[in-house]
Amino acid sequence: MQSYNDSTEHPRSHAPGDPRSSVQSAPRSRAKRVAISALFASLALIFSYIEAIVPAATAIPGIKLGIANLVVIIAMHRLDLRYALTINLVRIALAGFMFSGLYGAIYSLCGCLVSFAVMCILKKTGLFSVIGVSMGGGVAHNLGQLCIAAFLVSGLEIFYYTPVLIVSGTISGILIGWLGHILLTHLPAKLFL
Repeated sequence: MQSYNDSTEHPRSHAPGDPRSSVQSAPRSRAKRVAISALFASLALIFSYIEAIVPAATAIPGIKLGIANLVVIIAMHRLDLRYALTINLVRIALAGFMFSGLYGAIYSLCGCLVSFAVMCILKKTGLFSVIGVSMGGGVAHNLGQLCIAAFLVSGLEIFYYTPVLIVSGTISGILIGWLGHILLTHLPAKLFL
């Protein structure tokens, strides 16, 4: 007859209801989320770089698709709001350091914080789909950048640009939300656990 010592048991051999399995899997799960967050921040930075080097499709300055927000949308729905915010902040800091410069980082940070706050509120209500949350974030991002631009330039004339930014934020938010919805339906949830 063979006897097994608890100290030599494999951590995965505990029964699912055993408290020891949840204690040992919690650090593993946290480490996995941190690793995924680092990968997501890298992916968001790549998307930001692509947007920086690809010429704008429109003649209107300041209008971008915001494909880096796709990563944030997925992180919000599959990881946690804290992880999603961290991913966004890391991306902005690295993009500012590498290619967008100080003013680009300031504009992105203001847009990010306003956008993220709006998306969190919309998501927590449970009334909005991924597309609705993304659309609200797109509009809020543009308005946040408009407010910081008005503060830095010290002119209210810039607010004449508001309708254009609302329309562009709505369109880009819907498109990013739609892509996010497709990815969320195809990415297995267990990948993020």
